[in-house]
Amino acid sequence: MSTFWSWYISLLTIGTLLALFWLIFATRKSEIHKNETEQTMGHSFDGIEEYDNPLPKWWFMLFIGTIVFAVGYLLLYPGLGNWKGVLPGYDDGWTQVAQWQREVEQADGLYGPIFAKYAAMPLEQVAQDEQALKMGGRMFATYCSVCHGSDAKGAVGFPNLTDKHWRWGGEAETIKTSILNGRMGAMPAWGAIIGEDGVRQVATYVRGTLARLPVAADAAADQQAGAALYSSNCSACHGANGTGMAAMGAPDLTQPGGWIYGSSLVQLQQTIRHGRNGQMPAQEQYLGNDKVHLLAAYVLSLSRKAKTPEQANSN
Repeated sequence: MSTFWSWYISLLTIGTLLALFWLIFATRKSEIHKNETEQTMGHSFDGIEEYDNPLPKWWFMLFIGTIVFAVGYLLLYPGLGNWKGVLPGYDDGWTQVAQWQREVEQADGLYGPIFAKYAAMPLEQVAQDEQALKMGGRMFATYCSVCHGSDAKGAVGFPNLTDKHWRWGGEAETIKTSILNGRMGAMPAWGAIIGEDGVRQVATYVRGTLARLPVAADAAADQQAGAALYSSNCSACHGANGTGMAAMGAPDLTQPGGWIYGSSLVQLQQTIRHGRNGQMPAQEQYLGNDKVHLLAAYVLSLSRKAKTPEQANSN
């Protein structure tokens, strides 16, 4: 801010406070009536007159207190042009960013050694530590439950973290990598390539043959045609047997429990016809390695049916 505008804002603010201070005393009677007076202000609105009584003392003191607070605030915090304030602990003046950074540093100093202790332990070991699971559960509720649910059982488009179905792999370090770096999954749309008949046939094949779910009694022809289309268009990602490919995040089509967009014939056709896109955001820049290590151990414990203290208390 230029010097001119700094002085302009400062003088305008200080001048306003002085004017308000003068106005409060100028409009206050020099001698406060002890009793109510019948004297009026001399004007009438629709027959209603205003008595010429002073403000109650408590009301007057509130106005004074407001001005005193304003003066104190402007001394401590930025508000007068380039004035940075004299609030202790802020050499460059208080800002919301500086306040946030200070609180983060205080929290890191208090909890950092705890996170570092668990980060030095193998994930498998951390997943068996009751105190670590309590901390991981609170972190999960804060950062992950909005997508995966408070019970970690997911929703449409978001995987269930309490079962054995993992798109990118369920090993301890793989889970940590997923949380640290995020994942980007894409299922291309096939409707324009194989047509509506092809969409129906592949969906019937996936549901009836690969997943062994019920299909219409007369769907044998569709399953045969779907097998040929699957082999030429889908097996590159999902594998010849439909067991998926963790390196690409392609789900196992023989396990309908892991289909996050639904397993009905209509839902399968929708997925094949229009494709799917999903993203797991990377958390490293927000949480750091130590916190992600603890969070990954908690997720690992969920998939292995290890009961957390919260779950134990709910039973």
